[in-house]
Amino acid sequence: MKRRALDPETSSDSAETKLCKALLAMHGVGEMRAFLHDLCTPAELEALVDRWTVVPFVLDGMPYREIHEHTAVSITTIGRVARFLNQGSGGYRTAAARTSRARGPRS
Repeated sequence: MKRRALDPETSSDSAETKLCKALLAMHGVGEMRAFLHDLCTPAELEALVDRWTVVPFVLDGMPYREIHEHTAVSITTIGRVARFLNQGSGGYRTAAARTSRARGPRS
């Protein structure tokens, strides 16, 4: 992804914080879905959905090829998700823990 030189008032940290606040300002799935559809290209949204789809499978320890067979998500994407689950900032794990109660058992 390209990084542009920005003045301090619009630095990437500040812009990232503003984006996080905008995401947090959404109320409910409908508002969040509308925001994501406005914010992301169809390909970007598909990539986000693919990553999130494989999280529970990776957390369950399912082999990558089996995850691919269930989801059609690429092995590369599955590996990327697994790497960030193990070495990332903890965001996937936090979101998975907070949504697993609402999601119920996966069949």
